[in-house]
Amino acid sequence: MAEVETEATQPVVTYPVLAAPAEGVPPLVDTPAALEASQAALAAGHGPVGVDTERAHGYRYTAKAYLIQLRRDGGGTHLIDPTAFENGQPRADFSALAAQLSDVDWILHAASQDLPCLAEVKLLPRQLFDTELAARLLGLPRVNLSALMEQALGLSLAKEHSAADWSKRPIPEDWLNYAALDVERLTELREWQIERLTEADKLDWAMQEFEYLAEHANDPAVPRKEPWRRLTGLHTLRTLLGLAVARELWLAREELARSEDRAPGRVLPDRNIVEVARSIETNRERRLDRTWLRGISGFAKRSALRNEQQWLAAVNRAVQLPKAEYPARHLIPDGPPQPRAWERRWPESFERFNRVRPALIELAESLEVPVENLLSPDHLRRLLWDSPATMDATEADQRLAELGARQWQRELAVPVITQLW
Repeated sequence: MAEVETEATQPVVTYPVLAAPAEGVPPLVDTPAALEASQAALAAGHGPVGVDTERAHGYRYTAKAYLIQLRRDGGGTHLIDPTAFENGQPRADFSALAAQLSDVDWILHAASQDLPCLAEVKLLPRQLFDTELAARLLGLPRVNLSALMEQALGLSLAKEHSAADWSKRPIPEDWLNYAALDVERLTELREWQIERLTEADKLDWAMQEFEYLAEHANDPAVPRKEPWRRLTGLHTLRTLLGLAVARELWLAREELARSEDRAPGRVLPDRNIVEVARSIETNRERRLDRTWLRGISGFAKRSALRNEQQWLAAVNRAVQLPKAEYPARHLIPDGPPQPRAWERRWPESFERFNRVRPALIELAESLEVPVENLLSPDHLRRLLWDSPATMDATEADQRLAELGARQWQRELAVPVITQLW
């Protein structure tokens, strides 16, 4: 570790970079024989197993894993190519490997990001340890893996390939080196965090969180309502017709992206969709033909020209819609609206929220835990929205338990909530 003087009053601390795995970069596991050998080695190891995945965000439509990294003391590091074991199916099946490691603690960083793609290949833990979540419960200011490695072990991790296209084959050697390092020292990081969680009397909180994650690791994803509304720049559109055009173009792009397994933004960027919608808003009399479309930024490029018919068809569908089929100006929530919208229709709930929320923030600060980890904002919103005039501790505890709040959260939050009800 070295200190580098800067213009700031405090020196910047630099850490040595973990450059290569201690045992070298293992070969890619992409044959049945290699997978069998990896399973045997991992089963012969001892202690927890570090697990990570690499996906191809920004390149592919799916969020499938293109590489799975596992490391166990005494069993070595193993880099598995899931695509090599699909055998004509959409995903590989690693349930046999999962069964071999079923009695082992799996160490993941930001487990909620990796668990969905691990579920797809039937490689899920029965028990886990999430180093990012542990860091949040410890109140650490930075919770990314590199920052935690610096604080715990005095080593830094390079992140130059974190946004790479991991669907690329063959995978470059330096990418494999990077991937192996992500699981190289997870066991030591876990031990460091367990010591500090124990000192802070928070280990039980963490165990409850990890148990909840493992229990719900295979839950199906909840579909987002009207996902097209996440288009960047959508807020600049002023008319319902503009929103209808944006929606139809988004749906057309989604169909193309899914069929080609390409990231939607690579099929057509959000800004081009919004620009077409804005053009319709400002000049409805223009002929909606190829000449018009190619005059809009991005639509004269080869990637957009290839699907020109689909874009024009989507625009024409939108402009021919009866007004009754235009989208609403705003998404109609299927649950509680945001608390800022409660004041007029639910004034008592609004006042209750503005009593309880600051008190929970104060409690979280005293515990050195982010308030969203002390109690989910969604759980609090659902508890308080359109709520009855009175609620005792038993009722509040039961309702929060139904929503999924863990016991440690309820023990801390319920007294505050009911006192200020």
